[in-house]
Amino acid sequence: MDRRVRVRFAPSPTGALHIGGVRTALYNYLFAKKHGGDFILRIEDTDQTRFVPGAEAYIIESLKWLSISPIEGVGFGDGPHAPYRQSERKPLYKNYVMQLLDAGHAYYAFDTPEELEAMRDRLKASNVDAKYDAITRGSMKNSLTLSEDEVNKRLTNGDAYVIRIKLPRKEEVKFHDEIRGWVSFNTSQMDDKVLYKSDGMPTYHMANVVDDYLMQISHVIRGEEWLPSAPLHVLLYRYLGWEAQMPKFAHLPLLLKPEGNGKLSKRDGDRLGFPVFPLYWKDPQTGDVSSGYRESGYLPEAVVNLLAFLGWNPGTQQELFSLEELADAFSLERVSKSGAKFDLNKAKWFNQQYIRKTDNHLIAEELGKQAKVHLGEHFEKYNAAYILETAKLVKEKITFTADLWSYANYFFETPVMYDEQVIRKKWNDKSQMVLEQIAEQIAQSNTFDASLLENSYNNVLAQNGIASKDFLQLFRVCLTGVAGGPPLFEIGQLLGKDETYKRILNAIPSILKIIQS
Repeated sequence: MDRRVRVRFAPSPTGALHIGGVRTALYNYLFAKKHGGDFILRIEDTDQTRFVPGAEAYIIESLKWLSISPIEGVGFGDGPHAPYRQSERKPLYKNYVMQLLDAGHAYYAFDTPEELEAMRDRLKASNVDAKYDAITRGSMKNSLTLSEDEVNKRLTNGDAYVIRIKLPRKEEVKFHDEIRGWVSFNTSQMDDKVLYKSDGMPTYHMANVVDDYLMQISHVIRGEEWLPSAPLHVLLYRYLGWEAQMPKFAHLPLLLKPEGNGKLSKRDGDRLGFPVFPLYWKDPQTGDVSSGYRESGYLPEAVVNLLAFLGWNPGTQQELFSLEELADAFSLERVSKSGAKFDLNKAKWFNQQYIRKTDNHLIAEELGKQAKVHLGEHFEKYNAAYILETAKLVKEKITFTADLWSYANYFFETPVMYDEQVIRKKWNDKSQMVLEQIAEQIAQSNTFDASLLENSYNNVLAQNGIASKDFLQLFRVCLTGVAGGPPLFEIGQLLGKDETYKRILNAIPSILKIIQS
């Protein structure tokens, strides 16, 4: 790198942070870490009409939850380039806009909304692209068509205006993208974007370029949807005399819906039952509620790992990475040009793997919280050691931390419901006798653990000429009520001798009712 790496994540506070935006933040973070550089959070709030209360705090909380922490920026501490909200940087943009005006690269436009609409309608009627450009600006009210006196008069009178960039009619704008290679646009396909408004607020395009320059941003890593804006930004760097300091661009591939036919949206998540936001979000304007990865039981490490692989691969067989390992392995060269399809099953797999890697005490802590909610005052009889051993047994079976109670409830409550399908398939004339004999062997034993329970089980089945595999699922249902779960004899050991004995005998009448119904 020929300059210090400085990258930024620059979302707008217009609602919940989409998971695609989180991936953009992650890639910026990883790139900075890889090269010993700086990662900055900047809030691009030039369009105050779209500001949504709570959105900025949501962005900050999301990054903190995922440990994608900027070194400076809104919510993370000031650095030498503060402030980091564009609305607080408002006074500094005007000088650069005036520089463009003085150099003939921008102009005042006084057109009213009605006049702009009429222009677009005329062009559409003629099957021409409706844009304000090198051709149409000649018939509009701007400083290129009005006299200098008229322009000054309008400015003195306080007439509403915008300042637009003056693009050449036909000029190729070419730049190198770190992911896509050389990219070329022609200004004939672009319009004279608004850079500045009479209220003193710049538009995104102007503020973005000025801020990136002043904050010494070395690389702009952002979503593919910003690729059409890149030639305008290149020209602004050129017109402001900053082309030598222009950052390198890298436009990330889109996150696609699972079917691969379009950008992943909230509606896709609602339709298929997965979050598209990192955290729970209630829209303050509409009241609409959206689920989040955190509240759905995903671990932050799993979400980070999942997002890293949506558009990038390490070139190896390794799939599970810590944040530090991702930073070491990450490179823009291995980011794909094509869109990445969201795979819900893979998302679940990542989460399951990270739950298995999570410290047992943390799983036990979450299980304890859930058990307390369901058991109330009855929770007090279960000590920390019991909850920890339960957590060890069930963590291998769950996909989400939110699943803990549904997988572990039978460790805390004697079953009252029994899997009917297993009972009808496995019960026979010998079943009651076998269960009673197993219970009797347990009752007569002086000690009790998983080995003793397994030996009692095997001995009784051998005496009755029954294969172990043919009876095991029925025996599991007697102890837990369900057909699957952790190793059965370890469940019995944790439940203890008395509870195991009681559950076997309690199950028989309930099972007989099912068989006789």
